[in-house]
Amino acid sequence: MTKSIAVFGTGPGVGQAIARRYAKDGYDVVLVARRQEPLELLARELSADGVTAHVITADLDQSDGVPALAERIRAKTGDLTALYYGPVPSDLAFVPAVELTPERLQDRMPITLYTLMALVGEFLPAMVERGDGAILSAQGAAAVQGRPYMSGWPTILAAQRNYLQSLAAEVAGKGVYVGMLYIGARILGTPFEADYQRRLAQGEPVSEMAAADPADLADLLWDMHAGRDRHETVVPTGLLDR
Repeated sequence: MTKSIAVFGTGPGVGQAIARRYAKDGYDVVLVARRQEPLELLARELSADGVTAHVITADLDQSDGVPALAERIRAKTGDLTALYYGPVPSDLAFVPAVELTPERLQDRMPITLYTLMALVGEFLPAMVERGDGAILSAQGAAAVQGRPYMSGWPTILAAQRNYLQSLAAEVAGKGVYVGMLYIGARILGTPFEADYQRRLAQGEPVSEMAAADPADLADLLWDMHAGRDRHETVVPTGLLDR
């Protein structure tokens, strides 16, 4: 049986690196994001290496579109062996906790939590029936430990983490692995890194952050999946001890 993974949020950085890493191990890859052109470029790159890659454009902010999205995926690959979920809102809008209101969270709930839950509902049953599968994610380390002036989206990421932790415990005995990577570093090749370097060059105050290669992060999540010896990893090591 051909293995397959859908990468929900195939943006620059970890999403594209995950697609390349799983393709390297023989997975068919479904690339899912809003913008078609970057997906097509990556699909051509993978296809040149003999990988079966499918492009599906979708707005992951629209949770009610998940059933139709799942059918489009099944039409190309059948039920997935693995899914990776790592999209981010178009506007992160970090705010101080003292300024946080329910309204500031409402528009980030679908892409962060509701769509993920709906996708799990679509693809988990087949994984359980088969006795093998994986649900993977990579998000910011603020989901693990709150930071001053960085409330807002991380508040919902913490809820996502709680959901995935519970899911991991419930399906571990059924052959399904749930793996979570939390990143407290600037990721090379991303818009965040470009903005960080611009601000640094202009002498603006920036927080000191370690740099991470997305390929290394993808390797780490792959190793977690292959080894199934832990459900969570925080990068860089020791970040939460500071």
